[in-house]
Amino acid sequence: MLLEKINSPEQLKQLPVEELPRLAEEIRRFLIESLSVTGGHLSSNLGVVELTLALHYFFDSPRDKILWDVGHQAYTHKILTGRREAFPTLRQYQGLSGFPKREESEHDVWETGHSSTSLSAAMGMAAARDLKGEDYKVIAVIGDGALTGGMALEALNHIGNEKKDIIVVLNDNEMSISPNVGALHNYLGRLRTHRHYHKVKKDVELLLKKIPTVGEPFARALERVKDSLKYLVVSGVLFEKLGFTYLGPVDGHKIDELMECLRQASQTPGPVLVHAVTVKGKGYKPAEEDSVTYHGPGPYKIESGAFIKKPAKGPNYAKVFGDALVRLAERDPRIVAITPAMLEGSKLTGFAERFPDRCFDVGIAEQHAATFAAGLATQGMKPVLAIYSTFLQRAYDQVIHDIARQNLNVVLAVDRAGLVGADGETHQGVFDIAFLRCVPNMVVMMPKDENELQHMLYTALQYDEGPVAVRFPRGNGLGVPMDEEFRALPIGRAEVIREGSDIALLAFGNMVPLAERAAEQMVREGFSPRVINARFAKPLDEALLLQIAEEGIPVLTLEEGSLIGGFGSAVLEFYAEQGFHDMVVERLAIPDRFIEHGSVEQLRREIGLTVEQIVQKGCSMMPRKRRRA
Repeated sequence: MLLEKINSPEQLKQLPVEELPRLAEEIRRFLIESLSVTGGHLSSNLGVVELTLALHYFFDSPRDKILWDVGHQAYTHKILTGRREAFPTLRQYQGLSGFPKREESEHDVWETGHSSTSLSAAMGMAAARDLKGEDYKVIAVIGDGALTGGMALEALNHIGNEKKDIIVVLNDNEMSISPNVGALHNYLGRLRTHRHYHKVKKDVELLLKKIPTVGEPFARALERVKDSLKYLVVSGVLFEKLGFTYLGPVDGHKIDELMECLRQASQTPGPVLVHAVTVKGKGYKPAEEDSVTYHGPGPYKIESGAFIKKPAKGPNYAKVFGDALVRLAERDPRIVAITPAMLEGSKLTGFAERFPDRCFDVGIAEQHAATFAAGLATQGMKPVLAIYSTFLQRAYDQVIHDIARQNLNVVLAVDRAGLVGADGETHQGVFDIAFLRCVPNMVVMMPKDENELQHMLYTALQYDEGPVAVRFPRGNGLGVPMDEEFRALPIGRAEVIREGSDIALLAFGNMVPLAERAAEQMVREGFSPRVINARFAKPLDEALLLQIAEEGIPVLTLEEGSLIGGFGSAVLEFYAEQGFHDMVVERLAIPDRFIEHGSVEQLRREIGLTVEQIVQKGCSMMPRKRRRA
């Protein structure tokens, strides 16, 4: 096999170009087999095999900088840069990351797990290169979906204005190629990038303008005719208006065409955009037919594509949210749903089918999604923005400035809140409690189980005094009975699940089940723990906190969120403000560092969010008591 001989770009370059299609098939087969065991981003990686081979064959990584936008399509890049043998550990605890990671390889020059960042980073690298007088290529690979992000458009504008030598490869996996138009595009691309083209163009314009009386108008008229023809036949005219030389579209699965296009791009001064059309999931029928489902699957059976799933106790949290939202929207025509390109992930497909006019997928545009929701709210609608915690970070200014400042009734359905597991540090939803809690007018709540989730969604939609964030974890619920009727929960009121007099385990959201199990063990140790389902990180149940303080009971707060500024911090702040300076309060939460990939259970053990750690910490806070017989 050719693949077994390739552990670096240098070894790749030793192959004849004619062998690269064969290598591409071997890589594709390797990915299908490897990811069937570990899971991972399948369809996106199958779509860029030839493109990645062409980039590493033509350019000189790591001297030339290849940046991957989002990063979930960089598996072939990892294979070609010496990490093939580590693929059994992909996305596993302390194993290979599913995204580019600088500490893994010198070839990973940019880390990312969020979209639309590569162009800004590429501009920074190109500016640094020029300031330092160095000479290397900067190539950013960005998908058509990521290009809709506002940050990407801002970068395109800046790059085009500065005329930096940057190559942007647009990986377009949705648009098909018309043979006639494609041939014309390729011809015009070769013409525009010919080494004499720019000089001749400039010389002709200068000559025309020197002709007395008629020269200037004639040059302008010729320019208008040229632009009109471009609008008729060249889809890349937008990029050219932004200052880019546009090349393509090129078939992203034909290595010889890709190599020629990259050669043209490398010889063209200034910014160049290479438009490569690819098929997401190419080479694996289930992924080609349903690239969304196979975007990031878990383990699967190669022959059928069927997923290998562990039995779950309860329904998926996002599915509970989506189903509840449909039921509520049937009662209230003002309810609308918004998603930034996560319709399936947020389980809004049922809502979209039932209410197509009231469901808005705005694409990868989180900032727009938040302000769009705010605009809807000003007109009496009830917008629900379904968004992953990690992606809500991208719309923080809009949450503050456009939603909370105007005290608008927008519901933020914060999915994947807490540890998410295999996607790692770029996707862990551990900061939203801290960054939402400090925003005026904001209510922040989290359910202890899937039944409470549907009641919290109902509560949020009934609330008419400002924005509400309902956060819920990734994965499945506990399998508790589901109430048929919705009920409103009193805002800012906690729930005492177990009475006790020795310590108060004050748990937020998905930490409640751990608190209950820890309490059972503490009882066996002879202690009397009180277990409280906090429900709200803002506002706090101040009456309950005061009661605990008056009883002199120590408090241990539990949350799957940032230790700094989180729920536990809110409790400490409250007691400090009330003058309870001798109050014993300890916190268990996410420490002040980024948490890498692994299963949620493994990560909880690593950071000390386990039943054993809760018991150990809690017992250390209580007075010594004789163990009961």
